[in-house]
This record gives sequence, C-alpha cells and structure tokens, in this order.
Amino acid sequence: MESRKSDLVIIGAGLTGLTLAYLLRAQNLTVSILEARGRLGGRILTAYQDGTAPIEMGATWLGSKHTQLNALLQELGIETFEQVLGQKAIYEPISTSPHQLVTLPPNNEPSYRIKGGSSALIQQLAARIKPDQIHLNQIVESIQSVGDKLQVKSNDVVFEAPLVVSTLPPHLLLARIKVEPALPADLTQLMKQTHTWMGESIKVGLRFSTPFWRKGHSSGTIFSNVGPIPEMYDHADFEDQFYALKGFLNGAYFSMTKADRLNLILMQLRKYYGKEVEQFLDYQEAVWRKESFTYTPYEGHVLPHQNNGHSLYQAPYVDGKLFIAGAETASQFPGYMEGAVRSAQHIIQQIQGWQPMA
Repeated sequence: MESRKSDLVIIGAGLTGLTLAYLLRAQNLTVSILEARGRLGGRILTAYQDGTAPIEMGATWLGSKHTQLNALLQELGIETFEQVLGQKAIYEPISTSPHQLVTLPPNNEPSYRIKGGSSALIQQLAARIKPDQIHLNQIVESIQSVGDKLQVKSNDVVFEAPLVVSTLPPHLLLARIKVEPALPADLTQLMKQTHTWMGESIKVGLRFSTPFWRKGHSSGTIFSNVGPIPEMYDHADFEDQFYALKGFLNGAYFSMTKADRLNLILMQLRKYYGKEVEQFLDYQEAVWRKESFTYTPYEGHVLPHQNNGHSLYQAPYVDGKLFIAGAETASQFPGYMEGAVRSAQHIIQQIQGWQPMA
C-alpha cells in the first residue's frame, strides 16, 4: 500500500477542513486533506444547472451574528443577499382546515444567502489551497499511533503525520474510523450521543420559469403543520433572473422513491398554487440520511444539537496528536456554517507555534 508523509492530515474536505487548510496556507507545512467523496464541500452542496437558479441541497443560510463566516466571505470577495420572505406567508395549521395567507411580522434579523450558492465558498477556499493537498475518494479506515506520529489508513493509501485533525461529525468518526489507542470512554460515550446536524434532513427544490408565488394573493414562504413540507421559501438567484422554491421534506419520507416524494410535494403545493406547480422545470432533492459519509444510525434517541459544542471536543487526544473538529464541535454556533469556521479557527489557536520536527 502506498505511503505518504505530511506535517498535518485533515480528514474531511467540508467547510471546516478547507477553512483550516486556507488559514494554514502561509505556514510552511505539508498538509494532506482526505475526502471520502469524489467532491468537496461535505454538507455544503449546491445543485447547479446552466440557465437556472442554483438550489441549496445543504447548508443555506447565515445571519449577521455569524461574524466569522461573514468575515471569511468578505475576505474571499463573496457577496451575500437577503433571503426573500415577502410580507405574507402561506400557513397551514391543521389538516381539517384550509390553509391561510397570514401577514408576517417585521423581520429584524433577516437570514442571508451566498451569491452564486453556498458552494461558491467551497470553490473559493479550494482555489486558494494547493491542488496537491486535496485527495478525493480517500475513505479513512483507521488512525493509529506509531511512535511520535499517527498513521491514517484510507482505502488505498497510508498517510503519516505528527498531527491529525478530523472534521467529521463525531458520531460518524466513532462509527467509521478505528482509533488506536482507543479514545477515552467518556469521549466515546459522548460521541455516540452527539447529533449530526442535518443528518436526518431531506432538502427539496423545484425550479420554475416565473415566480408565480409572488402574486398578491400568494407567497413563496410556506409553514405547514400538515406537511409533508413543513417549510418552503423563495429561492431565486442573487440577480433575481432565475426562480425556484426550496424547502424541507419531513425526514420520515427518506425510504420512499424520489418519484413518490415528488408526487407528495406536488400534491401539497397544488393546494396553494393550483396547476402552476406542474410547470416546474426541474426537481432536486438531497436525502442526507442516505449519505453514508455524513450519517450513520444512532444507538438510541438523539435530540437535534444534542451535545454539539461539548467541552470534551475542545482538547486534543492520543497524546495531543489527534484533534476532533467540525461544525458539531464548535463552542459557539455549533452545527452551522459559522460553527464550522470557528472550529477551524479553534484548531489554529491550538496548534499555533507548532513546528514539525526536522
């Protein structure tokens, strides 16, 4: 099996992993980023199609409180724009009564989206990282301490480095990668009970040639207690030239076929919009529970955000050689893009001044 040596191995080429590599670019370090998928981004995934609106299948929104993410976007020259909610929303409280068009209260803390899609952030980070640092299709199987270094074994290469940073969701790291010597019992128990953000989500989007939902008696903002779509929003692009509706599908429908999920969605939207919804140009979905490099089943019930940002994730393990990073581990805004960026910054603080031995 091929062997490669690095100063630092980063497991996962999502937002935390790429931000970490970006922040380290000025240091004279050999960095290897290992990504199991054949693409970058992790849970940032934008569906692109020429001449249509980009549709976010993963992380989508940010707010003004997300100061570190906003600073990174500004540094990379990436613009944001406010999420369109409109003055009214379609509200469906119970199945026995028709839906209503309700007036939305003033939104003092609007959400924002990234111009060109969230994947634009991934693309800009990757463009500033040396291409030979990124290794796709590397499914990490084990991390083993050998002397003063760690050996990270993937499906076809062994990477060796004195420092390793995992940016995988902690529960996924525990389930998929064997660590020797074993991690402390209190940590592994915590990892079993740490929620993987977005792991149960189903995100759906429909592209249209016109934004018919912006008519006076309608809205692209939907809140339903009936479902199967609990929330949906106007998802036009930054220039407002191409149009789409994007929302969430109840996670219970993960085992259905794509065609059956689409039929359920259209049935619900017909109640609000009539036959205009049948003129959709394209349907996109992401069933994150089926993403094996994001989600793995829990042993018991885990609540949303459970144990995210826990203090045990803030320290290194395996004699200070292994760091557990990623959105779920951030002490502030865990689970969000802001948390992913802050996690990378936390690792930088931890290893600041570290130099590889000659």
